[in-house]
Amino acid sequence: MKLRTRLALTAVVAVIPVVVAMLVLQRSLWEYSQEDALEAAVLARMQVERGRCEETPETWRPRPSEEGALPGRVVFESGESRRLRRPRPEVTEGPEGPRPKKPGREPTFVTLFPYDSRLASRNALAPGLTDDMRESLRAGMVARRFEQDGRDVLDLWVRMPWEEGPCAFVLARSFDPPRPSRLVLVPLQDWTLLVFTVVAAVVLALGSVVRRVRVLTEEVRASARSGYAQPVSVRGQDEIADLARAFQEARAEIQARMAHQEAREQGLRDFLANTTHDVMTPLTVLQGHLSAMQQRLARGEHVGAGEVRSAMSESHYMASLVHNLAAATRLEAGAPHVQRAPVDLNDVVARVLGRHRPIARQRRIELESGVPAEPVCVMGDVTLIEQAVSNVVANGVRHGHDGGHVAVVLENRQVGGFQLRVIDDGPGIPEAERARILERGFRGNAARTRAPEGQGLGLHIARDVARVHGWSLTLYPSEHGGLEVCFSSEEPLLVSSGEAREERRE
Repeated sequence: MKLRTRLALTAVVAVIPVVVAMLVLQRSLWEYSQEDALEAAVLARMQVERGRCEETPETWRPRPSEEGALPGRVVFESGESRRLRRPRPEVTEGPEGPRPKKPGREPTFVTLFPYDSRLASRNALAPGLTDDMRESLRAGMVARRFEQDGRDVLDLWVRMPWEEGPCAFVLARSFDPPRPSRLVLVPLQDWTLLVFTVVAAVVLALGSVVRRVRVLTEEVRASARSGYAQPVSVRGQDEIADLARAFQEARAEIQARMAHQEAREQGLRDFLANTTHDVMTPLTVLQGHLSAMQQRLARGEHVGAGEVRSAMSESHYMASLVHNLAAATRLEAGAPHVQRAPVDLNDVVARVLGRHRPIARQRRIELESGVPAEPVCVMGDVTLIEQAVSNVVANGVRHGHDGGHVAVVLENRQVGGFQLRVIDDGPGIPEAERARILERGFRGNAARTRAPEGQGLGLHIARDVARVHGWSLTLYPSEHGGLEVCFSSEEPLLVSSGEAREERRE
């Protein structure tokens, strides 16, 4: 159902109860005014008829109205017939001959019955009262409408200004009183016209609203077809304008999300392309070394230690690259993918050095460590922490000189926290590059660049791991001529490795 039709029907549904309520109110007001006018007429007549009523209450009847049955007047009947007389319509001359003139309001014909203060009447024709009616009258009931012998009857009880005597109360009874349906203030056809006018006004007033809604609908659809590149127009300060502004805000948010998603997809495509190249390069070299060794062995020749060392270096590099890719994926996924648990940094240092000793031994690089006697325990993700330290150690081994040294020093600060330093005596990093070396994809100088076209994930991952754990990562020139990478934290440490193992079991 269209908006205009829905609102028109709503207006009709809303107006009909109002019309019914107004008609009921009109009827109530008309009945009240009728009773009020009748009471005033009875009081005025009894001021004149009091003496006659008290002298002969058994047969008293008011004298007929001198003005006769004029339209709209209260006519007091005399006699016992209580017949209802109606005025004859006047005859007027018209262009086509005599025609009856429409009568105005009909007169109200009333018969009066006197009652004493105990609500008893000496008039044999007076209606009898039940005990319930007497209780109702004493409680304040003054009017009663009912049907008798197929005729409408109005009884109005009027208390006289005097409290005693046979005429202390007077019952004014009117048979077939004028109906309010003939005398409504606003005729029914006028109410119909009013309802039609209200509905028409609502429909016309909604015309501009419906047009604006349709225009906004078309603009929203056009914007959706254009990938939300086309804006919608905002006119005015009303609710429809607020709706248009809300759509503009939603459109801007969608565009931002689409741009972010597109950038991430493009970055992922570039990342996969570069990663494929990074993996294929050492894999091809490794295949070449293995093929050469196979051919030497087939000819019965001796395989040199240099060829084995080169093959091991390539396999070690590929393993490091795969670990870095897994760590980068978890770090970019956000905090929910960082699993925190007690971590013993002494064990981390031992595992990292054990992993890198084979390749370091082949290159005649000494791996050394210095750790406290007491375990240094922190809360963190053991996989990410180990990968970060491994990346820094791998850089020192990979870019170090033959016969060089790489040292890992773990210190427990007395003021709280720890320091973990990786120190080498390799070529180092120029100060101009040191600030950017932690950026993703940035490659250092040739001395520290194994594959210039690679991803450059190692130190970038180390920085991100430190960030998600609330640590700091700082690069210094080593006093031995190489590079010093320092992980540090000022957060309180766990008491011992025993506590760490206990929390891990919990």
